[in-house]
Amino acid sequence: MEGGAQTASLVAWSGFALALVFGFVGNKVNFCTMGAVSDIVNIGDWGRMRMWLLAIAVAIAGSYALQAAGLVDLSKSIYTSPNFTWLSFITGGFVFGVGMTLGSGCGSKTLIRIGGGNLKSVVVYVFLAISAYMTLRGLFGQFRVAVLQPVAINFEAYGLKGQDLPSLLAASGVELNSLRLVLAGAVAGLLLVFVFKDREFRANPNYMAGGIVVGLLIVAGWYVTGHLGYKENPDTLEMTFFGTNSHAAESFSFVGPLAYSLELLMLWTDKSLTATFGIMAAAGVIIGSFAWAKLSGSFRWESFANAEDLANHMIGGVLMGFGGVTALGCTVGQGISGFSTLALGSILTFVAIIAGSVATMKYQYWKISREA
Repeated sequence: MEGGAQTASLVAWSGFALALVFGFVGNKVNFCTMGAVSDIVNIGDWGRMRMWLLAIAVAIAGSYALQAAGLVDLSKSIYTSPNFTWLSFITGGFVFGVGMTLGSGCGSKTLIRIGGGNLKSVVVYVFLAISAYMTLRGLFGQFRVAVLQPVAINFEAYGLKGQDLPSLLAASGVELNSLRLVLAGAVAGLLLVFVFKDREFRANPNYMAGGIVVGLLIVAGWYVTGHLGYKENPDTLEMTFFGTNSHAAESFSFVGPLAYSLELLMLWTDKSLTATFGIMAAAGVIIGSFAWAKLSGSFRWESFANAEDLANHMIGGVLMGFGGVTALGCTVGQGISGFSTLALGSILTFVAIIAGSVATMKYQYWKISREA
């Protein structure tokens, strides 16, 4: 298994290197989905939302370019499975949106804020990781598997190979590879038109750079796990994805990997556990963010204002852990990595996350105005 171990190590360390850039740039440009939603709700500013959409557009174009070149097979990811668990996507996404609002940021922002010295995000990290693990294999997982997961549409029963838009539309008789190119180009193109039609966005180099870099990092993640990490297993002589917790092609996601990070730290002497792409990426984001914070002089310790602030962040972490695992990803995992595959579930989760966040903000503002 020596060759497999070397490949897994290459995948994991590549994830760490890419995540250093993610954390550095994410901190510099203030890449934050919750912040993007808040900007729209509070002041009608779409700048950071356009940065997120730009990242999605770049990720779609790049990921399907890899697919067209035969370097990555996106159908081998968890997002494109023909089993469309729509209730899990809606419920998990909405709950995650609520949680990220209470916790002052999504999974990636939590890691970025830790790198910047935010002690509140350390608490969110711990509660998110525990909740995510409970949803994967513990108490919360029982509810997820017994109640939410069975409510699904299996597209395979209708002769469809996946839930990605090209596979779904291939039923019309159009050749699949052609559909992939056309749809990827169309969706990415429409997003780019919306993003760049705004003069203020075009005048903001930080937002443009942030969207492009994050999008390219998602593409690089697919290449690392889906190409460099896809090798013949010397023990079974079968093609295997090395270095990922899902044993499939992955790109960046920041909920499940936090649970696996906690598991590795607690069971360090268990030789069956190794540092994977996702685990190393989580560490890389923190260190990359820390590097920018120290370089820019923005590093500062920050703690809770009061007990209510602490409670909100604890609850937010729990909700993000449950929601992220239930929906198969977070604002980055489903919102960019999953969206880059054009999976229907990823698009549905994307909408549900935003809906959960907006609903929570509206409730918070109503509560404040009532108490005033």
